[in-house]
Amino acid sequence: MRYHNITKDDMLNGDGLRVVLWVSGCTHKCKNCHNPVTWDIHGGLEFDKEAKGELFEALGQPYISGITFSGGDPLHPANCVDVAALIHEIREKFPQKTIWLYTGFCWDEVNTLEAVRNADVLVDGPYIEKLNDPKIHWRGSSNQRVIDVKESLEKNRVVLHCD
Repeated sequence: MRYHNITKDDMLNGDGLRVVLWVSGCTHKCKNCHNPVTWDIHGGLEFDKEAKGELFEALGQPYISGITFSGGDPLHPANCVDVAALIHEIREKFPQKTIWLYTGFCWDEVNTLEAVRNADVLVDGPYIEKLNDPKIHWRGSSNQRVIDVKESLEKNRVVLHCD
């Protein structure tokens, strides 16, 4: 897996103060995407031992609520296995931290993936410029949903994290 940045004190990509891992690779290429530099699966840096150490050190801070995976797309086929393994490791080491995933895929396309099933919140769907609404929280366009993963899996239907 490759990544572009680790943001250590983010308040825009999920609830609370978060760490964000911006992964490389996106096939959606949404018009006027806020982060097109992350589209190239070969771009950025290798997510190596040092990067993981930096990420875990940031997550270990008591004021950090959790981690958000964004990009690019953490659910790009080339990222899924590595993201799932990293989520599993984070769950074990930081069980009190929440895990958010942003993806351009829709819930029905990805709800069986291990990475999704072990996350707390999934923000799904492509960014659609004509549906942009600066008043909504945690998403760029109104077609995107902030989904409570655990409840959605239990009830076998999409349950929103918030309205």
